[in-house]
Amino acid sequence: MKEQEQINYDRIAKAIDYIKNNFKKQPSLDEIAENINLSPFLFQRLLTEWTGTSPQKFLRYISVEYAKRMLKVDHQVTLFNTSNDTGLSNTSRLHDLFISIEGMRPAEFQQGGRTLSIYFQFADSPFGKLIIASTRKGICYMAFNDDENVALANLKAKFPNAEFQNKSDRIHQNALAIFQNDWNQLPLIKLHLKGTDFQLKVWEALLKIPMGQLTTYSSIAHQIEKPNASRVIGTAIGRNPVAFLIPCHRVIRSTGTFGGYMWGNTRKTAIIGWEGAKTATEAKPDEFKF
Repeated sequence: MKEQEQINYDRIAKAIDYIKNNFKKQPSLDEIAENINLSPFLFQRLLTEWTGTSPQKFLRYISVEYAKRMLKVDHQVTLFNTSNDTGLSNTSRLHDLFISIEGMRPAEFQQGGRTLSIYFQFADSPFGKLIIASTRKGICYMAFNDDENVALANLKAKFPNAEFQNKSDRIHQNALAIFQNDWNQLPLIKLHLKGTDFQLKVWEALLKIPMGQLTTYSSIAHQIEKPNASRVIGTAIGRNPVAFLIPCHRVIRSTGTFGGYMWGNTRKTAIIGWEGAKTATEAKPDEFKF
């Protein structure tokens, strides 16, 4: 990520941490700006450029109250409709447009990727630097990490016997287009995942959560017809190997709190707010009055 872009994300992350810790006080624009050592004008401009919406709206999306309101909608609207039946706006139909999934063969799983050739590259995102990797079949790994050495070591630990090349390809480019605004132009993206049958089933359920909406572990359990398996499902979600594309960040606790995230709670909150802000640009104004 360019140095200034990294600085901007760090400022946004600091602001989010402040809001998370003080949301009950409903801090003003001036208070948040002062906390991150910016003028209110510069903070408003920075957040608007980053999210495409005003600070006031963005704060709603990343507050615990937003999560609770989304949960109230959960029993009225099915979050796991098939892609053709969602009836959502173009932005919210993001995952309907591009993802298919193919599990890795048992032999590939057991051999630690011995038969695989994996391309990887480091890339920028609105949420910090990430590493993305693919086989000839599709994306096999994506993770946020500002330390390239650690990121690569984590990837190689997933596939200890694979051959690795630091090389970008079309599969990477198609996947990274997810961070652009014109999501309707995304080509088909495939995922080539290493996991058990149960994990693959959970990850497929995550792909059906519409952008800008949240669900709970228990809802996922009912979706895959394992109503008493919330804890095991939480473990499977925590082992998601593809950040953002498989949206485990959209799963929260039944209490309405956002809960943990493999790549950091602040980043999870930032992603939820960013997606909510992007979705809001295509919604009717009265849909976002709280």
